[in-house]
Amino acid sequence: MELQLDLNKEYGIVLEGGGAKGAYQVGAWKALKEAGIRIKGVAGTSVGALNGALICMDDFSKAERIWENISYSRVMDVDEALMERIRNFSLKNLPDLIAGGTRLLKDRGFDIAPLMGLIGDMVDEERIRSSPRDLYVVTYSVSDRQPLVVNVKETPEGEIGDMLMASAYLIGFRPERLGGKLYMDGGGVNNVPVDVLMDKGYKDIIVVRIYGLGVDTERRLKVPEDVNLHHICPRQDLGGILEFDRRRAKRNMVLGYFDAKRMLYGLAGRGYYIDAPSGEPYYFDKMMSELPQLLAYLRPEMEEEISRFPNGYRYYTETLLPQMAREMKLKEGWDYKELYLSLLEELARQYRISRFKVYQVEELLRIIHRKAGKKVLKGI
Repeated sequence: MELQLDLNKEYGIVLEGGGAKGAYQVGAWKALKEAGIRIKGVAGTSVGALNGALICMDDFSKAERIWENISYSRVMDVDEALMERIRNFSLKNLPDLIAGGTRLLKDRGFDIAPLMGLIGDMVDEERIRSSPRDLYVVTYSVSDRQPLVVNVKETPEGEIGDMLMASAYLIGFRPERLGGKLYMDGGGVNNVPVDVLMDKGYKDIIVVRIYGLGVDTERRLKVPEDVNLHHICPRQDLGGILEFDRRRAKRNMVLGYFDAKRMLYGLAGRGYYIDAPSGEPYYFDKMMSELPQLLAYLRPEMEEEISRFPNGYRYYTETLLPQMAREMKLKEGWDYKELYLSLLEELARQYRISRFKVYQVEELLRIIHRKAGKKVLKGI
């Protein structure tokens, strides 16, 4: 695999807000660390601010430990069993939902003392202030009625934890003053603070998206020609922003790790992670030689019909391959490489081959042949 980023450069990283989805960012960070990517600074909103502090401290083991053990009760003072029943809502759980809602109204929101304690345990002010990495967080001051971009290293002694909490103060949390002021989650004003790093002069920026609730400022951002953005994005649902479940968090960390590898190494595949450096002509030739066999795997009931396909490229290029592209819902402008890899992915799903591995094309093909109980094609 060939790394797509320049290891001689230093990068800024932007961490979007999104509550419980933030585990994905930690998985992405792991892949960046393994690749040797040097992070110069972080801009984060909400959970992105909390993960950003851990990146600033360069404490991956603590970040991993926090997310591997996350639960509702580590964030809010709630009954874990009750939250599970509400999450798996059915009519028989309606009384629980009503009782929980009544309590929430009475208490003016969720008590987040556990989250404040977690941040207190997580933050090492000395490590943050002495870190070579910048750390900026976004919040909204309800007291002052204005959005804020905070350079965390410039906050008064003992108030870094408060500023991180201010950025992550979701609607629904019981309002409490931090340093004498009320704050609201920064996602309400800038959930993807790419502009913050651009304003600080960063030219190479990695943006980790988790699609949380909030104002997606990146959509309307005008990016100068000398600024390079590199995106790490999930292609599947990461769950709810309040779904603080350790099993979901572990899955999201794995997904973030492999999606970061997709960006770092230019991997192909819509759901799988495939190292496929060869160009379209190579895959056209493979398609022409292997298609009858692969289609027989995909549709065993059609094996006899497939054996009677007309010879020659014309039938394939004008009839069969466009039909396959439509069935696989490829976008207009698809090419033969994309079609061939989509066919491999469809077969990999059919034979329940694990997604979470970086595959060479021939390696994945061999596994498909083995799973199908067929002989390996000649030369593979």
